[in-house]
Amino acid sequence: MIYFKFPVDEKLYTTEENSDINSINFYSFNNSEDISISGKIIEKDQSEFENLEISSEILPEDKTQFIAENKEEYLQKLNDVIEIIKEYNLPKLVLSRRKIIRDFNEIDLKGSFLNLCKNYPNAFKYLFFDGKTSWMGAFSEVLGKFNKSTHEFETMSIAGTIPVSEEWTEKEIEEQKPVSSYIRNILEKYNGSNSIQESDTYDHISGNIKHLKTDFKIKINPEDLDLIIQELHPTPAVCGIPKDFCKEIIEKTEKFPRELYAGYIKIETDDYIQYFVNLRCARLYKNSVHLFVGGGITAQSNPEKEWNETELKSEAVLKNLVLE
Repeated sequence: MIYFKFPVDEKLYTTEENSDINSINFYSFNNSEDISISGKIIEKDQSEFENLEISSEILPEDKTQFIAENKEEYLQKLNDVIEIIKEYNLPKLVLSRRKIIRDFNEIDLKGSFLNLCKNYPNAFKYLFFDGKTSWMGAFSEVLGKFNKSTHEFETMSIAGTIPVSEEWTEKEIEEQKPVSSYIRNILEKYNGSNSIQESDTYDHISGNIKHLKTDFKIKINPEDLDLIIQELHPTPAVCGIPKDFCKEIIEKTEKFPRELYAGYIKIETDDYIQYFVNLRCARLYKNSVHLFVGGGITAQSNPEKEWNETELKSEAVLKNLVLE
């Protein structure tokens, strides 16, 4: 079962049981995992949802025995990655880690999800469980949005992360530029005679942090949609540039597989097909919570600041969890 809210939309949605329509898919970062959720998307009355009995007993036991990296371990990996970036003159590479919480007896799933909805109105919010795995998240990055009627395709370049109260530095500005270039170059291959509409870069605030964001819009041929998504994913915001080389480094360097983190969620309604990048998310177990966090690393990165950025990002889900 899944419950979710679209950005800037107070309506709560779920899927109809006893329906064989496949309207939602979760794809993993490396495309090795695809979870399909059957059922037509329907609106759910929020007061009805608030009265539901959703016990954490539906969650699986954590049998992974994973031990999260401590600060020293992660700082060393950051230093190693920065050296690789300098050696190969990479514009950017994204490194991630897990933060694992085990000191609790029970998760209030409903309360945690409602907290996310309240505190992140501009984000896509979801709670998903199917008996085998369970995830929760709230994030703003759109991989793509396709209008079935007009054939307009929208996407965004979003990168750089600092606390809302701070000012941008050259590091964040230079981190966001190649993400925009990457997206622009892909869209130019599919624009035909249609021009690409590109916004100015602006601040995008998400809870206690902000990012640099540029919006793109283009009219495409519907048959090109899957090709565009395949080329865009994973974007430099979650992987790096060049994509294939950075994916190899990520696989060799990161301690754990990313699973659904930094993958994407495809949701098809009557009017749109939308693709959301699965960031600011956690995998939920009866006896633990695995928070997934990462950051874009450049030659100018400061390992201590990068660690602090991941700690800040972990709060997006962590501070909204109701743990008993």
